[in-house]
Amino acid sequence: MKKPTAPKRPMTASHKATGDWNPMWDTLESADPDFLEAYLQLRSVPIAKGPLPMKVKELILVAINAATTHLYAPGVRRHIRNALQHGATRAEVLETIQLTTVLGIHACNLAVPILEEEITAFEKATPSRAVKPKASRAKR
Repeated sequence: MKKPTAPKRPMTASHKATGDWNPMWDTLESADPDFLEAYLQLRSVPIAKGPLPMKVKELILVAINAATTHLYAPGVRRHIRNALQHGATRAEVLETIQLTTVLGIHACNLAVPILEEEITAFEKATPSRAVKPKASRAKR
C-alpha cells in the first residue's frame, strides 16, 4: 500500500481546505506558489500562537478587513462569522467596526450591513446561541 504524501505546499492546501482563502491569491499562486506559501506561513503564526484569545484575533481581523485602506467584504464576512463562533457578541463586533472608522466612515458603510446579515445567519444556524443585543453605553 502506497503511503499518502504530504502536500508540497501545506499552508496553501490548509487555507483552501478550511475556507480561509482569498480568491485574489489564485493569481499569486500561479505566479509564485513558493512566495504564497511563505506568506501564508507568516500570517498564520499569530493565529496559531500567542496569548490573545481567538475571539480577539478574529475581531482584529474584522477591523483590518473593514478598514478604509482594505475594504475587503469577503474577509469582513468570514472574520465576523469566526468571531461569533468564538463567542463574540454583536456589541463587540460593532465596537470593533466603530473603532475602525478612525480611518474613515467607509468601514461602517461596508461592515455594519455585513454584521447584520451574519448575525441573522448565525442565529438561524445555531438558535441556541443567539447573539446578545448591543450593550448600553451606560453599562460600560
